[in-house]
Amino acid sequence: MNETPRAAPREGSLEAPTRHPVAWRAPEFYDEAALFKELERVFDICHGCRRCFSLCQSFPTLFDAVDASPSGELDGVPKTAYWEVVDHCYLCDMCYMTKCPYVPPHEFNIDFPHLMLRAKAVKHAAGRTRLRDRLLSATDAVGRLAGIPVVAEAVNAVNRSRAGRALLARTLGVHPEAPLPKYHSRSFRAREARRRKPALAAEPTEQTRGQVVLFATCYCNRNEPSIDADLVAVFEHNGIPVRLLTRERCCGMPKLELGDLPAVEALKQANVPELAALVDAGYDIVAPIPSCVLMFKQELPLLFPDDAAVQKVRARTFDPFEYLMLRHKAGKLRTDFKRELGKVSYHVPCHLRVQNIGLKTRDLLKLVPGTTLDVIERCSGHDGTYAVKQEFHAHAAKIGRPVVSRVAGAGSAHHASDCPMAGEQISHGLEGRRPPTHPLTLLRMAYGLGDG
Repeated sequence: MNETPRAAPREGSLEAPTRHPVAWRAPEFYDEAALFKELERVFDICHGCRRCFSLCQSFPTLFDAVDASPSGELDGVPKTAYWEVVDHCYLCDMCYMTKCPYVPPHEFNIDFPHLMLRAKAVKHAAGRTRLRDRLLSATDAVGRLAGIPVVAEAVNAVNRSRAGRALLARTLGVHPEAPLPKYHSRSFRAREARRRKPALAAEPTEQTRGQVVLFATCYCNRNEPSIDADLVAVFEHNGIPVRLLTRERCCGMPKLELGDLPAVEALKQANVPELAALVDAGYDIVAPIPSCVLMFKQELPLLFPDDAAVQKVRARTFDPFEYLMLRHKAGKLRTDFKRELGKVSYHVPCHLRVQNIGLKTRDLLKLVPGTTLDVIERCSGHDGTYAVKQEFHAHAAKIGRPVVSRVAGAGSAHHASDCPMAGEQISHGLEGRRPPTHPLTLLRMAYGLGDG
């Protein structure tokens, strides 16, 4: 084992943390011996620090393995335990962004999430990815299948029935109690393509161009199209025209979490050229799912640092509430709210927190008269497909329990999360399973714009 000097946790450099590009095309990236050498180095530092013990299940798994080893050190931990640590990481990025004192430019150069990404890529390249995981991350294929009305009805019926869930547990390892989304055969993009005509751009500001292309996302397009509709209603109420891509594919985050980097590249090739062309035509980009925004803002630029189109898209991609608050800063946001929202329990998703834009959803909803917010900055435990998998569901529920307890005890009129999947995970833990209300839906309600 490498003898990395142990240092007491400290605040590190006064410089801002920096991210290095992911050298995933280099042959040595997939060298398993080199990977394990780096895993040993990083795990030894994590074992000596342990600041991240309260985040995801990766760190307790590592620390428990070390404590149970004959030596009480990493050299006694079997290599099979290393893969358990990797499997529990869902790339939320919170260890890097909020806990670790050794991120670059610190000399230890720790980027735990991207080391886990490398390990997942090695595992995938070696053909050790489960069929279940490949299917769950194939959002485009599943969406196309669900676009057939009779198939959507059948899938929804299976997901609602006890016998269907038992079958999914036996065949795919999907936990029988995990919340699964409803599928709509008539997608948002299909509805919107028939409705709209391009409008003139709103007055630009120093940071916004006043017209946007909406990346509808797989989930909102097929599972909760009302969220996309709410975004369009709110933006158009503010005079901001919204258009769609001619053709949209998954952003790539599910395949990234699987370590399938060639699939991420293929999805990038499908989405980025048209997005970049629309940026050249004077559009900004918004997406209602924080993970999709993060993919365009951070992960693709780090995977493809020399791709000018990727960098162009990164510079003009915004979270919807970030965009609206930039408009508000310039005096261009309408505040003609018609309805109070009361008390809102607002959960901030991990992939929104790591964008380092501040709590823009909170700030905007606070503008609504008669509205108070209880802000919860903890992981919900959903984390992509992690919470639906049989072997991880209990861990996901444990991770999200503090969030559920906060919501349950708040007595709020609404509970909301920018990530609709996190919102459903929270609801799943509540007595009576009270449904979430997405922040864009709350904003549409506050404006009095009616139903989607």
